Amino acid sequence: MKHTLMFAAAMTVATSAAADTWDMPTPYGDSTFHTQNIMQFAEDLAEATGGDLEITIHSAGSLIPHAEIRNAIRSRQVPIGEFFLSRLSNDDLAFGIDSQPFVATSYDEARALWEAQEPVITALLAEQGLMPLFSVPWPAQGLYTNGEIATVDDLNGLRFRAYNAALEEFAALAGAAPVQVEASNIPQAFSTGQVEAMITSPSTGVNSTAWDFVTHYSPINAWVPKNIVVVNQRVFDRLDADVQAAVLAAAEAAETRGWEMSAAEAEAMTAELAANGITVYEPSTELVAGLQAIGAEMLTNWQASASEAALSILTDYQN
Repeated sequence: MKHTLMFAAAMTVATSAAADTWDMPTPYGDSTFHTQNIMQFAEDLAEATGGDLEITIHSAGSLIPHAEIRNAIRSRQVPIGEFFLSRLSNDDLAFGIDSQPFVATSYDEARALWEAQEPVITALLAEQGLMPLFSVPWPAQGLYTNGEIATVDDLNGLRFRAYNAALEEFAALAGAAPVQVEASNIPQAFSTGQVEAMITSPSTGVNSTAWDFVTHYSPINAWVPKNIVVVNQRVFDRLDADVQAAVLAAAEAAETRGWEMSAAEAEAMTAELAANGITVYEPSTELVAGLQAIGAEMLTNWQASASEAALSILTDYQN
């Protein structure tokens, strides 16, 4: 009810202020549900403000590369943008707890983790002059390979795609060789032999037409990582109060919608992988045990290096 009232109020925002247009870089292509959700966010906001605030979306890293989006927002090169939250783990491990293997492996667990994580992330981003607007998870991460993986030992020696520090550590502990590859470059990386295996969502698998370069997929549900949309705080503060309210209402709607889209996506995209010839198989007991052992070792390492703020997230989540 609160969301409905907020959004209804935002839809009646007066249009007396001068119109403004924000450029918004995003890392993923137009077919990705995250980007589609952001497109709806932009439409909602334009309608709610009567065109006083419009967002031009530059998807697939076309305006700013993924690795540079956060800093571009900090420097006000752009006012708003989306990025993969755990990319900021080098700033503070609090940003990457959702990418720790087997800490949260379902949407219910991911929601509980975000409830513990959000206030800490909000405070950390505020120190950088940034304000989070909404966060949306990917489907739980699965394993893509050529041939079935029966145990962790089968990963030994494989060149393994990584997209953050946690996955680099995971690959190394599995005896694989981590290679940093952005989502948009996955097909080329496999076709050139740069990588031979990856852990990613069924969404990314479909968007990169994984059936062209791997034969097997296992829904190991290793973790449920999130993207986040942030705005430069000074830019937001300069908006009229009614436009600020419209931004926040559209963001709340986008977060709710995005989580629902993610859940629907997980089922639909796994089915599409199978429909295109990929063998989808449940992980063996031995594989799950081996992966969980790696996750436990990683969490111990994470706790040894984590800040008090990061540790508070884990404590709140587990209690």
